[in-house]
Amino acid sequence: MPQFKLSTVQEKGQITIPAEIRRKWKLKKGDLVAFVETERGVIISPREVIAMETLGQIGRTLREKGITLEELIESGREIRGKLLEKEYGLRAEEG
Repeated sequence: MPQFKLSTVQEKGQITIPAEIRRKWKLKKGDLVAFVETERGVIISPREVIAMETLGQIGRTLREKGITLEELIESGREIRGKLLEKEYGLRAEEG
């Protein structure tokens, strides 16, 4: 069940994440958090959680389209080679 906590927005827009939540999500000074705006408000989430959810969505989409990891990697190599040639006049080495 979701927990409800309040925090006050300070003069410079800063907020304090309650200690209990920082401990639960292992947040420490310098960690990045993502702010996700929704129709109902803003969600603050550890960056790693957002990254893993995004990777999960990408994985599901690739499976739905029947694209394998190997095909994705090869496609990335081809795109990188084209960009190197276009932007820097370099040709990717073969082999």
